[in-house]
Amino acid sequence: MEKIHKNLNYANLMKTDWAKQFDELQIIEIKKGIRNNLDVSVYANPIFDNEQMYEIRDGLQDNLAISLYAKPEFNFNQMEQIKVGLKDGLDISQYAKSEFDWQQMEEIRLGLIKRLDVSIYANSEYDGAQMSEIRFGLEDNLDVSIYANPEFDWEQMRLIREGMKEELNVSKYAKPKYKLKKMKRIKGNLEIDKYFEKMEKEMEQRKNDWREIKKNT
Repeated sequence: MEKIHKNLNYANLMKTDWAKQFDELQIIEIKKGIRNNLDVSVYANPIFDNEQMYEIRDGLQDNLAISLYAKPEFNFNQMEQIKVGLKDGLDISQYAKSEFDWQQMEEIRLGLIKRLDVSIYANSEYDGAQMSEIRFGLEDNLDVSIYANPEFDWEQMRLIREGMKEELNVSKYAKPKYKLKKMKRIKGNLEIDKYFEKMEKEMEQRKNDWREIKKNT
């Protein structure tokens, strides 16, 4: 597309046949770019809706490498995630892929911020909620390999992750063949067993303490 002259004013722009291919909201984004002396030819294309145009314009304003996301295959939410990653100096190549929706992109971006090994979950087989559970596990230094399996939905993953934090034997229920309801029941039984085990230890400790007191009196 021919580069739009930066001195083109809004009034003249609206009079051209070229402007007729855009709706009012798209024209507004082009107008804002012209006012800020930006190269609006980068996004003044009807293949971009006004929200995509905004994300590209915002990136131009911040001198970002907008060529990495100024692509019609990315919707505005995906563009925003890539833009934010560029602003934060992240390796956006890990998630700037059309196979990821914006929620998946966000989870990978948040993992990169925390310097996590995002390769563990940067897989389109996981949805955003599943990625989130794996990310939380990595942040807690858990062995996420126990539940980083696309066969688990996010609620099953959460149940396993919470069990690991409680130091339960999650191998008893971390099985894709188990429905969530069954997993919850097994986890509940493990929590009860752990509670009574703790109580028994505390009672035994009290007995030992009492014996020591009697011995020394």
